[in-house]
Amino acid sequence: MPAATKRKSVYSVHPGVKMVQDWIEALPEKTGRSLEQWLSTIRKEGPKLADRAEGKGLEDSDPDAYLAAAEEYVEAQYAGKKSALRPLYDALLELGLSIAKDVRACPCKTMVPLYRNHVFAEIKPTTLTRVDLGLALENEKTPARLIDTGGFEKKDRITRRIPITSPSDIDAEVKRWLKTAYRMDA
Repeated sequence: MPAATKRKSVYSVHPGVKMVQDWIEALPEKTGRSLEQWLSTIRKEGPKLADRAEGKGLEDSDPDAYLAAAEEYVEAQYAGKKSALRPLYDALLELGLSIAKDVRACPCKTMVPLYRNHVFAEIKPTTLTRVDLGLALENEKTPARLIDTGGFEKKDRITRRIPITSPSDIDAEVKRWLKTAYRMDA
């Protein structure tokens, strides 16, 4: 598709892509071989299951490949029996991205984390009838509606979740706590 007609993705490139790009760039200095040299060796001598040697798995180091995969990750999360959850996801994503200009959504295979400096929230289709909005709220005191994930004790970023089963669940309180998680990641 020509650059002028290429659709801009609502998603941002996952921070891990830059990490892998840096790793690939440092390979020659650290190992004496470039990635292409390593892949050539693997193709000749390595196991048949090496995806990278076959030109697959580029989404971890190529921004365009990641963005294409990101769209597919979300489509897969809300396919089949979970397709009824897509409007809830879309509303939560729109809300999350509206918090501030520096919010980025970087889909993974099972959820869509929202970043500022770090993950401050995540949108996850948890059951056939529920999407969970996970929030990085450390050990903040919260009302019973925000369910403790046990994350604080496990040193996970996401420490609370709000179950969303209908559009009416995405209310002012959800927006307030989402903004709180965003501010806490300053």
